[in-house]
Amino acid sequence: MNARPSLLILSFSPIRSDPRVLKQVQLFSPLYEVTTCGYGEAPDGVVEHIEIAPDARAWVDDKVAMATRRFRHAYWNTQAVLDAKPKLAGRSFDGILANDLSAVPLALSLEPTHGVHGDLHEFAPKEKDDDLKWRLAVAPYMRWLCRTYLKQLRSVTTVARGIADRYEADYGVKVGVVTNAAPYSDRTPQPVHTPIRLIHSAAGQRYRKLENFIELMRDAPANVTLDMIVMPNEPDYVAELRELGADVPGLTFRDPVPYARLVETLSEYDVSMTFLPPTNFNLAHALPNKFFEAVQARLGLIIGPSPEMAAILNEYGLGEVVPDFSVESLRRVIAALTPEKVAEWKQAADRAAKDLSAEVQQGEWARAIAALLTTPAARAA
Repeated sequence: MNARPSLLILSFSPIRSDPRVLKQVQLFSPLYEVTTCGYGEAPDGVVEHIEIAPDARAWVDDKVAMATRRFRHAYWNTQAVLDAKPKLAGRSFDGILANDLSAVPLALSLEPTHGVHGDLHEFAPKEKDDDLKWRLAVAPYMRWLCRTYLKQLRSVTTVARGIADRYEADYGVKVGVVTNAAPYSDRTPQPVHTPIRLIHSAAGQRYRKLENFIELMRDAPANVTLDMIVMPNEPDYVAELRELGADVPGLTFRDPVPYARLVETLSEYDVSMTFLPPTNFNLAHALPNKFFEAVQARLGLIIGPSPEMAAILNEYGLGEVVPDFSVESLRRVIAALTPEKVAEWKQAADRAAKDLSAEVQQGEWARAIAALLTTPAARAA
């Protein structure tokens, strides 16, 4: 019997708690000999895990190299790359799945037999384009990475169509889409609570303007409550939010829960608010985990006019799109909620749950990696 093809999944992230990369591991471990390389402990199901040192930063430290546009030097002297490269040296893989642009050069340097698939989680050249310093200092480096390495990949995927279109337009590469869909959860919609229970789960980052939800609840109708689950990405900001919301009726801050328990936790609610002001390009094209987790929890959805989310929400009748990102408009939508309307949304989520599950959405990954591992990579003459 022939051995299964070997696949390295490379990510400068803690793979056990990175939902998108963990889905790759779960999808491909039954099919291939999967080795992972990233931070933290090994995810379940892999044949080997190569751990990157926890103090090895995945970001460029060499400010002089960045300022003088010596981008190749800057990349190869990144701490995470310096730590991972010798640990991977001398190993042979049939293919590599490189997560995010920062992993692509290292993956290509390993010269796997059939090449590299790149999964790009954002549009890297505009990742923080709301920040002038980032646009001046970092964006040129990101554009260099794209120009230099993207066309060397055998195939590419990203998280949303708008981001894929921008990569294709700017760098001439064909890009497929694998959304951040959650695994299918076999459950039934729960009856609508009295009062209606709203939930917002988010990373605790200032640019997300989570204080808008606190302002919303100061004048919210009595027939709704809001719980917020805020990850401590920026602890000072999260502390500010908790203090700001301490005396707001109907508002509760809930501690974060492990990813494996998130859909079960969300199912205790009625409506998820996924409201992301488009402060940069990637947020304007956001199609986040939380959107899909709400569907698997059988919740209704209230979102801002984010085009990627709005297209899916309208197709399946999952909830309501607020016409703009103002607190006033969101407040009007909340004031018009009725148990009957929310119950319809929850039933729509139930009907859409299989279509919008990871098992269906990940077909693009399955096809790309199968094609990668069954055809030889072109070699330069």
